[in-house]
Amino acid sequence: MSGDVLITGASSGIGKQLALDYANAGSTVIACGQSEERLAALSQQNDNIRTLAFDVTDLAATQCAFDALSPLPKLIILNAGTCEYIEHGQIDSALFKRVFDVNLFGLLHCLEAMQDRFDDQTHLTFVGSTASYVPLPRAEAYGASKAALSYLAQTLSIDLAPRGVTVTLVSPGFVKTPLTDKNDFPMPMIVTPEVASEAIRTGIARKEKEVHFPKKFSLILKTISLLPLSIQQSVIRKMTGKAA
Repeated sequence: MSGDVLITGASSGIGKQLALDYANAGSTVIACGQSEERLAALSQQNDNIRTLAFDVTDLAATQCAFDALSPLPKLIILNAGTCEYIEHGQIDSALFKRVFDVNLFGLLHCLEAMQDRFDDQTHLTFVGSTASYVPLPRAEAYGASKAALSYLAQTLSIDLAPRGVTVTLVSPGFVKTPLTDKNDFPMPMIVTPEVASEAIRTGIARKEKEVHFPKKFSLILKTISLLPLSIQQSVIRKMTGKAA
């Protein structure tokens, strides 16, 4: 199996829209996910979409799946992710582990399985979150996993540069997906998967180091992140209705 673009987490949300948009533009897409049923439904929408079902949290299964790829796609979009919230600052280590297993270690499993075949045409894209910019209530597990992913992307961009590997970090704000449909709080400046896909594909085409959107929302959070921590926390408490 070979293709132009590989996308994990492609059975729903941003990943699904990216798969459809790249396929509609003529690229051969390898759409990866856990649900064979949803992947099959996706592949029926465009003949350019091929599917690969496996669980990114299982290193052996990930290695086996990627061993079947020949040659390795040049554009690799590591998008698989999940979100769970904690309540009132009560730590649940099992919850943290579930989130990190997908958002960070799932991505690491993909990298480990493919890294020996990276070359100077390889373009890695990590889908993080603007949640990594500032401390957000209830998002301790999700935000921490995305902050780790952000740091990983930035450091790998330096370490893989001598091999000619390009690394792009994607930091979306709120995007309407099955994951965000579960949120029980207002999501300012939420965008559609179509808008998200357009921003991501444009940034990848330009080989940007970071793609963040919607711009107004992400720039507000970036500005807040420059403030002293005590002021950051005060601003965020007021913005989220958590002021003491």
